[in-house]
Amino acid sequence: MPAENKRIAVVPGDGIGPEVIAQAVRVLECVKETHDVTLELVHFDWGADKFLREGVTLPTGALDNLTNEFDAILAGAFGDPRVPSNQHAEDILLGMRRGLDLYINLRPVKLLDPRLTPLRNPRKIDFVVFRENTEGAYCGAGGFLKKGTADEVATQEELNTRRGVERIILAAFEYARANGRRKVTMADKSNVQRFGGDLWQRVFKEVAADYPEIEANHQYVDAMAMFMVLDPGQYDVIVSNNLFGDILTDLGAAIQGGLGLAASGNIHPGRVSLFEPVHGSAPALAGKGIANPVGAILTSAMMLEYLGNKPASEAIEKAVSEAIAQDETTPDLGGSLSTEEVGTAVCRRLTGV
Repeated sequence: MPAENKRIAVVPGDGIGPEVIAQAVRVLECVKETHDVTLELVHFDWGADKFLREGVTLPTGALDNLTNEFDAILAGAFGDPRVPSNQHAEDILLGMRRGLDLYINLRPVKLLDPRLTPLRNPRKIDFVVFRENTEGAYCGAGGFLKKGTADEVATQEELNTRRGVERIILAAFEYARANGRRKVTMADKSNVQRFGGDLWQRVFKEVAADYPEIEANHQYVDAMAMFMVLDPGQYDVIVSNNLFGDILTDLGAAIQGGLGLAASGNIHPGRVSLFEPVHGSAPALAGKGIANPVGAILTSAMMLEYLGNKPASEAIEKAVSEAIAQDETTPDLGGSLSTEEVGTAVCRRLTGV
């Protein structure tokens, strides 16, 4: 029986986004040949150029189109100095994350080569972070009183719902069970943030009780930041709120070798989900051919696994690891290859040509 066709919306974005996504697309074209992956890639021009030209960020009807016509979204980076407000980036990215209810931000932290980490003699680094992606401190609630005066007051509220907390914690435990992970660690600051922390603590304990085969433990987020540097090998699956998850995953990217290697998925299980490399648009690097495409390539591998093509996903990660081992990397990782040449090195290992 032929493989089911999957439709992918490709949104390269701004800055280095189009350059790195082009290499991710090349790799996807390679696994279409080598692993019987059936994909239809449809490109969209949403980004700064379209916004400046037409005043359009996320077009009318885009979310319905994505929901009804596509299986996944592969996006680049967004942000352009020509749009100081960054309005287009927020409208496009947050519009998709919130509009599609992509409540899981999944970030793998895996050391592909021991030379990449700044840590000295680290134990194995291989964990994933489940960051709540739709509420918390990033919900946009707050405001000003007497703005611009000596008596100004600014409030920034964090909102945690029982539904939001429970579903991200459930996702972390389900992932652990499905992937043979033995431990789920929750990070919070419940000794200070007593109300939201109390909700997270109660729900974590209730959910953990249904997974007796998985060790459940808790750390305060400041302690976790320290332990992630001192002993990252202790972590398997981490779950946290939006703000703390954002901070911890950037630290995780640093210990695996940098943001240029970091992949992520914004996921609602069973629905169209968004996959994007973690790095920004880096406008200063755009057009120079030196942007690291590995994060985008590994993001495409994450997307394939989500779509049920785990062998192809594993083959891409293996090809990337082999290229890194042979110093076939961009200058940020100590190599001398261009963005396109790294894509060629990975494709060569997939196809044998």
